Amino acid sequence: MLMINLVSSWFKVSLSCLALVFSVSVLAEVRIQDSQGEQVFSQTPVRIAALSWELVEDVIELGLEPVAIPEREAYQEWVAQPVLPASSVDIGGRAEPNLEKLAQLKPDVILIGAALKDIQAKLERIAPVVFFDTYQRDHNNQEKADQVFLTLAKLLDKEAHAQAKLAARQQVFEQLRGQLNAAFPAGLPKVTSLRFASTTSAYVYGDNAMPQYALEHLGLQTAMPLASTQWGVTQKRLKSLRGIKEGVVLYFKPFHFEKKLAKSPLWRSMPFVKQGNVASVASTWTYGGAMSLQYLAQAMTDSLLEVAKQQ
Repeated sequence: MLMINLVSSWFKVSLSCLALVFSVSVLAEVRIQDSQGEQVFSQTPVRIAALSWELVEDVIELGLEPVAIPEREAYQEWVAQPVLPASSVDIGGRAEPNLEKLAQLKPDVILIGAALKDIQAKLERIAPVVFFDTYQRDHNNQEKADQVFLTLAKLLDKEAHAQAKLAARQQVFEQLRGQLNAAFPAGLPKVTSLRFASTTSAYVYGDNAMPQYALEHLGLQTAMPLASTQWGVTQKRLKSLRGIKEGVVLYFKPFHFEKKLAKSPLWRSMPFVKQGNVASVASTWTYGGAMSLQYLAQAMTDSLLEVAKQQ
């Protein structure tokens, strides 16, 4: 009888242990939706390889340090913020990462954008791949960027952190809007933002562009409305900018031919140039993640405040 009771007690304890293990396993399981459907992880990934700049931004903004990133030097020139951790290893180009070097870093997950979709199968031999197609013509790129940020936060167990970041971003928008209203008491100017392709053409940001969304958060309108595109940009010949007869034109750095442009008779004939209503914007990535909107808003506000001082 004693033996039966002992066996029964042992059996109950064993079942309880198994139930506990199963419960913990279920609790640790992470389910997310990327651009291809549901992804299931048995536990929160720790070693994260982010192979697209907007995803690098997202991971860093979540308070984490990606083990692998692409094109460190170019990121520092074109993106600048957030600052890259010293520990993140450069594994080559955004379009052609060094797969051998990536494998040596033993990531738990690899985050990619559309540029690497064609080599997803190769990447999956190294680690599970999460794919985000953030920029598309048929959706709102800002909303998608926020969605991607929150999805990564769920995957990486940083949901509260992400929500706090987005709430703080909104407060920054409101503060910047107040600064602009004070600087332009007669009314906010219309603002057209662009990035030069050369001294004779430019990519002008319009509907569905991150700079345009940032301007809207600041209460600003554009003087050159453009139809929605995948990246929110439309390439224009420089001479077409003559149509911008009011407001301010902002162009993003880096542009390595600024001095040459400044000497161009065509450029100097532009109405906004003659009026002093043009300014450069510090390097900020115009195809970034959720928090890039804040950096764009801040950088463009700084430039507009400089314009206001000259008026």
